[in-house]
Amino acid sequence: MRNAQVTDAELAARAAAGDGNAFGQLVERYAPQVRRVTRTLLRDPADADDAAQEALLSCWRHLARYDPERAFGPWLMRIVVNAAHDTRRRQRVRDTEPLAPELPAANASPEAMASRAEFRVRLDQALHALPERQRMAVVLFDAEGFGHREIAELLGVPEGTVRSDVFHARRALREALAPYEGMTL
Repeated sequence: MRNAQVTDAELAARAAAGDGNAFGQLVERYAPQVRRVTRTLLRDPADADDAAQEALLSCWRHLARYDPERAFGPWLMRIVVNAAHDTRRRQRVRDTEPLAPELPAANASPEAMASRAEFRVRLDQALHALPERQRMAVVLFDAEGFGHREIAELLGVPEGTVRSDVFHARRALREALAPYEGMTL
């Protein structure tokens, strides 16, 4: 869990000075978010995990460049987005098949499991049908809790563009997922 007494900036400074435990704490704090973002950008879970690992290694190598006056999360997410883009460029060289979606909890009924799996596939398709910038904006805003300004910095676009991208992405997702309205997951 997140240790509220030690800030990300403090941990980053200690990690940059060679404290592996401090970097480990940063990884604990951000690894789930890093994986969600890479999985949003890359369809293949193995490629997403590779991109997440590459992003964290890059973060470790470039900690000296981190400005402690700025938030650590957006700085790291820029590295993550770049790592995912690099992985996608490498993917173009080879053909890949997406792996089957993860199995839901074992205590769900077969009907519920099938519905969840179908919904997850449709959500994945709907997300990947969005233009990349809209997909990133809606995931960073709704799933990861970043603000419009932070997303604008990450994506290198005006804040108003991010607001528009989130609006249009939500509308497209609502339309694509309308048959599942009211479904409980």
